[in-house]
Amino acid sequence: MSDLRELYQEVVIDHGRRPRNFRALTPVTHQAEGFNPLCGDRLTLYLNVVDGVIRDAGFQGSGCAISTASASLMTEHLKGKTPAEAEAVFRQFHSLMTGDGAAGEDKLGKLTVLSGVKEFPTRVKCATLAWHTLQAALHRETQPVSTE
Repeated sequence: MSDLRELYQEVVIDHGRRPRNFRALTPVTHQAEGFNPLCGDRLTLYLNVVDGVIRDAGFQGSGCAISTASASLMTEHLKGKTPAEAEAVFRQFHSLMTGDGAAGEDKLGKLTVLSGVKEFPTRVKCATLAWHTLQAALHRETQPVSTE
């Protein structure tokens, strides 16, 4: 087993069992709901943006280990970033999941362990649900977003 695949499994299991930032925020400035109809993952993402910086991020919901791990890692990664920086991270992560992933991979840090999801194409939507929900929250969309 390759080192990256081993690390992927360890991180997904760890964040899936003990998700970080699994809580509603108070106060919250941005919020959105996401749904993956393929496997039933649902989550609500909360952001607290103060003076143009994401000070805190949290999420609640239910989903598979990949969906939960991705949301956990994402909320850790977002803190201290501006909304524009978060949008850039979204694009880099989306490229990692759907494209060659080479552009900006070095800026994703710990998130790169999720690149192993590409080996399981049906699970990519599980990994990207939190990220599509992030986009909806940043754009203040009021309707739940779907991965379909």
